[in-house]
Amino acid sequence: MLKNYIAALAILTLAGCQSTESENTMAENDQNQQVEAEGEWISLFDGKTTNGWHTYGKDSVGRAWVIDDGALHLDASNKKDWQTSDGGDIVTEEEFEDFHLELEWKVAENGNSGIIFYVKEDTAKYDYTWNTGLEMQVLDNNGHPDAKIEKHRAGDLYDLIASSPETVKPAGEWNKAEIISDNGQLVFHLNGEKVLETTLWDDNWRQMVAGSKFADMENWGTFRSGKIAIQDHGDNVWYRNIRIKRL
Repeated sequence: MLKNYIAALAILTLAGCQSTESENTMAENDQNQQVEAEGEWISLFDGKTTNGWHTYGKDSVGRAWVIDDGALHLDASNKKDWQTSDGGDIVTEEEFEDFHLELEWKVAENGNSGIIFYVKEDTAKYDYTWNTGLEMQVLDNNGHPDAKIEKHRAGDLYDLIASSPETVKPAGEWNKAEIISDNGQLVFHLNGEKVLETTLWDDNWRQMVAGSKFADMENWGTFRSGKIAIQDHGDNVWYRNIRIKRL
């Protein structure tokens, strides 16, 4: 009996240690995930697959989005209206609130695209990403007709604020873009220079929206968290080194 009692006690003690170790490991994992969520860079594109993205309102990414030499390329050879057949805007799986987004982009001659953020993916209410999300314009300023419209040039907060100075590179060359949104303060960088800064969601913001093409879009520019989107505007465009940091 004594031997059995001692053996049972040993088993219980070992189980308790293993349980404690397991709990500690889980706590460490949770802590690591929290650190990543709050301050570490998170890759949104691995350079090899479209994992972590899907076409807006769908479960997967359209075949027009292909991997091209480590970049995410919209092959716009098969156009359909103003977009691409089997393309469409793609969005991240996750939503982001305060963030610092970095990526590189290049566009074909006469090309148009955009980086859209605070997208609310609710296709029952909103048909497109730009029905809710703000856009940093991606454009060939030397060739696309939109470049003749104020607040529609590369680096602009589309249809709301013009960027300055103009630092965009010609079509076919890579540009580095940064979008920082932190507690209502929005900053754009393009090719290492700050080109735009504004405050979101205050009275001045609401006045700007009321004077823009988005004035009649319900809830446009009001969401304080949402998905990141890359726009299919029917032109060849490439994106790479896409990463984000939660602030």
